[in-house]
Amino acid sequence: LDIAVANAGILRRSALAELSDTLWDDMLSVDLTGVLRTFRSAVSRMQGPGSMVAVSSIAGGVYGWGDHTHYAAAKAGVLGLCRSLAVELAPRMIRVNAVIPGLIETPQSSDPVNSLGPEGLRRAGADIPWGRVGRPDEVATAIRFLTSEDAGYVTGQTLTVDGGLTVAMPA
Repeated sequence: LDIAVANAGILRRSALAELSDTLWDDMLSVDLTGVLRTFRSAVSRMQGPGSMVAVSSIAGGVYGWGDHTHYAAAKAGVLGLCRSLAVELAPRMIRVNAVIPGLIETPQSSDPVNSLGPEGLRRAGADIPWGRVGRPDEVATAIRFLTSEDAGYVTGQTLTVDGGLTVAMPA
């Protein structure tokens, strides 16, 4: 095995007052522990140089998000996990990095109950310097770069794919 990508995740809206231990545990189990389990399994199969990339989120990786504390905590944890594994696995020449997608049009972000929904994404896109929300293939291209030899000396880093959202001064 040369490459492992941890990209699974769930998103459930829950205000703190309604955030049960079960909801918290379910979120962290998929969005953080799932990355750990993926990488732990992958590293045992990597014989030489390799690359692992985890997908975090702009929520938790950069911003907080009301009613999504458990999601943001899990996604922030992904970044610490990747940095620590980058140090631990460097002697084996295994690179570990993270991608922080911004607002990307996916079934998850298009969910009007647990996320922004189509109308919310359209409105948010107008505030992104690129003028729109991103596409999944744009995140995949960033992952492809991080797993390629072109990123052969890149480890422990985060690459934000957000059309300039996090660097724009608010209007």
